[in-house]
Formats: sequence, C-alpha cells, structure tokens
Amino acid sequence: MTMQPIDLAIIILFLAGNTLFGLWHAKGNKSSGDYFLGGHKLPWVVAMLSIVASETSVLTFVSVPGLAYRGDWTFLQLPLGYIVGRILVSLILLPLYFKHGVSSIYEVIGIRFGGGMQKFASVIFLVTRTLGDAIRFLAAGVVVQVVTGWSLPLSVMIIGMVTLIYTLSGGIKAVVWLESFQFGLYLIGGILSIAFILQSPGMSIPEVIASLAGSEKLRIISTDTNILTNPLSFFGAFFGGVLLSLSSHGVDYMMVQRVLGCRDLGSARKAMIGSGIFVLLQFSVFLLAGTLIYLFMHGAPMEKDREFAFFIVNHLPAGLKGLLIAGVLSAAMSTHSSAINSLASSTVNDLLGGRPSLLMSRFISLGWAILLIIIALLFDESNKAIIMVGLEIASFTYGGLLGLFLLSKSSRNFHPSSLSAGIVASFAIVFVLKHFGLAWTWYITVSVLVNILVTTFIDMSLFKKPKEHQQ
Repeated sequence: MTMQPIDLAIIILFLAGNTLFGLWHAKGNKSSGDYFLGGHKLPWVVAMLSIVASETSVLTFVSVPGLAYRGDWTFLQLPLGYIVGRILVSLILLPLYFKHGVSSIYEVIGIRFGGGMQKFASVIFLVTRTLGDAIRFLAAGVVVQVVTGWSLPLSVMIIGMVTLIYTLSGGIKAVVWLESFQFGLYLIGGILSIAFILQSPGMSIPEVIASLAGSEKLRIISTDTNILTNPLSFFGAFFGGVLLSLSSHGVDYMMVQRVLGCRDLGSARKAMIGSGIFVLLQFSVFLLAGTLIYLFMHGAPMEKDREFAFFIVNHLPAGLKGLLIAGVLSAAMSTHSSAINSLASSTVNDLLGGRPSLLMSRFISLGWAILLIIIALLFDESNKAIIMVGLEIASFTYGGLLGLFLLSKSSRNFHPSSLSAGIVASFAIVFVLKHFGLAWTWYITVSVLVNILVTTFIDMSLFKKPKEHQQ
C-alpha cells in the first residue's frame, strides 16, 4: 500500500494543526486551575463533544465496526443504557460536585469521610484510568500499524510521543476544543465511508436493504436467555450500560472533569445528557459502516479489530483516505492527552493537596504520559475485541467507587476502616464473578451492592450508634 501525496499532505496538516493549536493555548494557562479546568469557562457543547470523543474515539474506529462486521448490532444495547445512566449522574452526582465547588470530584469524599479516603478514591481512579487508557494507546497503535506497516510497539511509541507536544502546553482548553473538532471530523468520515460504499457498483440502497432484510446483521435486541453469562443479552447489556455510564461519567474524574469546567450546573447537565445521545448516534454510524463493509467485502475473513482500518487504507480514494486517517490519529492523540491531563489533575488536587505550580503540573503530566506508554507496550491483544477489554477493565473498580459516592449521601458517618473494607470486598467479588463466568456487564451492579452491604454491616457492628452527618 502506498499513500498518495494528497493523503500525506492532509495527515501532516492535521498533525501540525493539533500541535500548533495546543501551543497557542499555552499562553492562556496562568495557573494549575486554568490548566486543569479551563477557568470554568468551557461552553457546554464543547464539553459534551469532548466527553464523546474521550470515551469512544479510537476504540470506536478499530473495534465497533468490527463487531458489526463479525456479528450484529446488539452492542447498541449498551449505549441505550448509557443515556439513562447519564440522566442519573445529572440528577444525583453533579449537584453534589457543584454545591461544593470542587476541583476534583474526590474532594467530595474528602469533605465527607476525610483526606485519607479522598486519597484512596483518587488512587483507585488513577489505577483504573491508567489501565483503561493503556488499552486506548494499544488501539491507536493498531490503527497506525495497519496504515503504516510499522510494528505495534513502534506505533504506540509514536502516538505517545507526538501527544506530549501539545498536552504539556495547551491544558484542558486545548484538549476539549481539539476533541470537539475531531469528533465532528471522524463522525463525518464514518458517514462519508458509508456514502462511498453505497455509491459502489452493486451496492445500491435497494440492494443493500434486500440483502440485509432477511439476515440477522441489523439485530439490536438480543433475546439470549443466558443473561448472566452473555454480556450482550438485552437485560444484562442495558442494565450494565446504565451502571457503567453512572460510574464512568459520575465517579471517573476524566469524564467529570469536562463538565466541571462548565459555567454552572445547568450547562453541565446539558453536556452530560447530550453526550449520551451523541454516543448512541456515533455507535450507530460505525455499526452501519461495519455492516456495509461486510457486504462490500462479501464477508471475507479479516483480522480482528482491523476491518475498518483495512477498508480505509485499501479501498477509499485518495483524499478521503487521508482525511479519515488524519481524523483517527488526531482523535487518538487528543484522547490520550485528556487522560494525561486528568491523571495529573487528580494527582495534584487529591494526592498533593493542590499546591504544585503550573510548571510542576506539567512535569506531573509528563510522568503520567511516559507511564501510559510503558504500560501500553506491556499489553497484548487477546481474543476479545479491544473495546470489550477496555470496558471490562473499568468494570473491575467502578463499582467500588460508585458505592463510595452513594454512601457519601447517607447521614451516617462511616468509619474509614468500614469504607475501606467495603471497597476491598467490592474488588474481590469481581474476581470471584469472573472466575465463575458471570458476564462483565454485571460486575458493577454486584460490586456496588457488596460495597454498600459490607460497609454498612461492618460499621454497624463496630459502631452501633450511628452519628449524624453534620452539613
């Protein structure tokens, strides 16, 4: 495969534009507050699109079309649940964050249960986000590998190093604006890919409809009765999507950081709920792309998680090919930069007490970027779709964090030892569930319940007379 000059020019232009945009935003960062929260001046639309880009960009490109290529649309049951989960976040958790005016959501835990629990919650986030975004680095490397022919480790290294250029300078403002633009870019790219296929010989819309009408390729609702072992059975997928979104967008600082940068609670709620709707739209576009690529390729066997990237490189015309590749790469780097920024922000605000200077904040960001690259290089692809691996990793710890935040709304002053025991129990039960083959979409539900029950039982046993929480 050889790239045409116009494709290379588009890729170089977008990479240079990302870098210059980040450097330009550096002048607006006067403090760590500007660097991490954008001075609370982020438009809600920008925050909304940034959330969508952060959670799905590269994984959407390399994995979601592949799910449709190899199967059907039952994955869409998850984002249906996401919308409900984000409504719950907006009603339950966002008012709490804006009431206290926190820079990090784990400060709420510190206010309620003490600084030790705040640090504990932050460490859980840091570990979960590091592992989850190492998977995202791997996914980005898969795309670069297909496009360039480089080895997967070299691809991961290049993505990580280029990301550093604008992450350390532009801060959260550069990150969210770039992600908003790139969301539009790769969504348009997916739509253009669909249009290209439908314009191909033998791929007219009536013929496509006729081909798909009698097949199971467009099935959305799974009627599989194995709801405890199949993660995409309807009840498990939908309810799992609700809890996953409630956790990922309610107690994962990387996602909440964007809405904390909004002007007020109303704007934050619009950004949060709107992101769920746009995620559903985005997944629908890329599932449709995967289904049409299946028809275009006549169902030929293809390497897992490389279906869409292979189609882009080998079948799209010059110009459109470069546009999609540039969108994938730039969105990948922007997603990584947002992870680095949130990891550094939680480190500064939760572990170091918010004291470091802007320069020190940038050095902390550099350290997290290097660590993410190293861990990504240690990962290998398994026999699962990459996006499913990323979601499963998050499900191991989200339940413990969500349970902790729900307990913070109780009037009881739980002892730190009770809270710690509950969180540890919520982690342990996930490993037990995985051992017995329970679908990962149930991990959060069970671990939240275990956390609350264990914490309450131990606390009532140790401290029989509950102490009312002082507002």
